[in-house]
Amino acid sequence: MNVVRLLPDLQSAYRAHHSTETAVAKVLSDILTVLDTDDISMLTLLDLSATFDTVNHDILLRRLAVFYCLGGTVLSWFQSYLDGRIQFVRRSRSASAPALVKFGVPQGSVLGLILFQLYTADLLKLIEKHNLHAHAHADDTQIYGFCLPSDATKLQMQVPACIDEVALWTQSNRLHLNTAKTEILWCATNRRQHLIPQTPTRIGDNYITPAASIRDLGIYIDSDVSVKSHVSRTVFRSLATDP
Repeated sequence: MNVVRLLPDLQSAYRAHHSTETAVAKVLSDILTVLDTDDISMLTLLDLSATFDTVNHDILLRRLAVFYCLGGTVLSWFQSYLDGRIQFVRRSRSASAPALVKFGVPQGSVLGLILFQLYTADLLKLIEKHNLHAHAHADDTQIYGFCLPSDATKLQMQVPACIDEVALWTQSNRLHLNTAKTEILWCATNRRQHLIPQTPTRIGDNYITPAASIRDLGIYIDSDVSVKSHVSRTVFRSLATDP
């Protein structure tokens, strides 16, 4: 019997032997391999706002039934797990009136985080349809592609077209993509740094200027794919806290 792999291969959160380190290592390994062939790479970091709190229960349950073939009592368990939750604020002996939680998955629970992965699994497939690479850790999504330096303009148009479709997908699934907070890093070897584009890239209604260094899942990555910025910041923090 074939075992159905429910979780996306390129989602590294909340899984055994997967972490922020494995996610960053995978992306950097792919980019470094391509840079060795004298190609260049464009790495884009997407920002999804309050994603765990905006998951639509009806869409999630329908996805579990249609795409993951759950039904009957099992699907009723999930519905019971999501429905009827309330929240309130307590301060000292005072508390606000209870409010029904109509959206979101319970954070801090194992099942809630797995349900979020299943809810957003199609996002990675959507990116791959645009002939781009994707890797995610929870709600942090990395999109990257490769090209010859002479084809940089083509890649600079390909990525925004992909993100436009990602934005439509998130909107239809009641999630919010904050395009203004998107970060872009062009990567190349030292001797090809002068070939990477410096012009802003359209992301939604915004134009994002490429950065010289970005913070990806806690790791600072430079445009030459070194970790000089990360090492410098780590040493600085160590010296600042050293008694």
